[in-house]
Amino acid sequence: MKITDVRIYVMGSAWRNFVIARVRTDDGLEGVGEARPVNREEAVAAYLEATVRRYVLGSDPFEVEALVQRVTRDDFEISGATEMTALAILEMACWDLIGKAVGQPVYRLLGGACRGRIKAYANGWYQVGRTPDEFAAAARRVVARGYRAMKFDPFGPGAGELERDERLRSVALVEAVRDAVGPDVELFVEMHGRFTAAQAAALARDLEPFAPGWLEEPVPPDQPAGLRHVASQTAVPIATGERLHTLAAFRDLLALEAADVLQPDLTHCGGLLTTKKISAMAEAHGRLVAPHNVSGPVGTAAALHLAACIPNFKIQEYFNDFAEPFVADAARGLPAVVDGHFPLPAGPGLGVMLNLDVVEAHPYRPLHFTLFSEDWQRRQAKTTS
Repeated sequence: MKITDVRIYVMGSAWRNFVIARVRTDDGLEGVGEARPVNREEAVAAYLEATVRRYVLGSDPFEVEALVQRVTRDDFEISGATEMTALAILEMACWDLIGKAVGQPVYRLLGGACRGRIKAYANGWYQVGRTPDEFAAAARRVVARGYRAMKFDPFGPGAGELERDERLRSVALVEAVRDAVGPDVELFVEMHGRFTAAQAAALARDLEPFAPGWLEEPVPPDQPAGLRHVASQTAVPIATGERLHTLAAFRDLLALEAADVLQPDLTHCGGLLTTKKISAMAEAHGRLVAPHNVSGPVGTAAALHLAACIPNFKIQEYFNDFAEPFVADAARGLPAVVDGHFPLPAGPGLGVMLNLDVVEAHPYRPLHFTLFSEDWQRRQAKTTS
């Protein structure tokens, strides 16, 4: 079986552009891959086109490891977010083809299921004003949909340090959400790498009474000593990893002994196989994995196949119950969240079929989405042209 054609699409939405590849083979099979690059969709699409010309056309989709080596070794430069995202799109499409060729869901080709269903948490649900009442009401709506876990960033456009009034306001939002949902719902607090180590540690102490399940990315990902300092100052678990892209980066993170929960995003880490390796390293260090996921239905389907087959899985992130409906409609076949869990994904392959009518009805939008502007949580990105 040889790859004969790759078509690249970019689907736009209010705050995300999704880069999608449809990969076809000489025996008529079709595989699909997708990622949402963070303000890098043009670069990813361009690199994807170059990678297809250099390494993909005429290749065997079963030779996944060889594809990874061609991109990460033969291109010579160290692979970063752009390269590993483009690779991930192609790699998950190859797994989709492999599963279809052998008539099996992808998770069964990666070791088989470790669980009967996949626990999920909601994100993107707080597209409201930054007041305790509005956050509390939005949190109740999440619980009403059956979720038993949710994540949010209460810190507005904060960076470095917060003024005293902003610090109190942020803590009040967490308190309001906890009061609204009660003690049995898991709350994960996102920091988006905003803070100095001292500020993050102080906020961790402020938030401990509300029992967050983790504090996520308290300092920027290029501040490993700061991460270790924050971890040493709080009993709240530390989660991080969405902006790391290689095996070596996660090796170094694990060596710090500063993160309790790893959050690789398979759409930015080169795909399923590399993220499975990252998860195995985490397992050897006694760490759990909660895969980061801000994808549409195809990337989410791939995330579910990974979640199904890694022993040290914790919980899966999901945005699209709180996004424009057409995002979920861009591919058919993704299972819905029921009682806070996804069922195991169906196959063969990833178990989803691209809906080109939806994709083409929502073309690329020239967006800039920043977490450091007022009201960013409303997730209405500015257009740049």
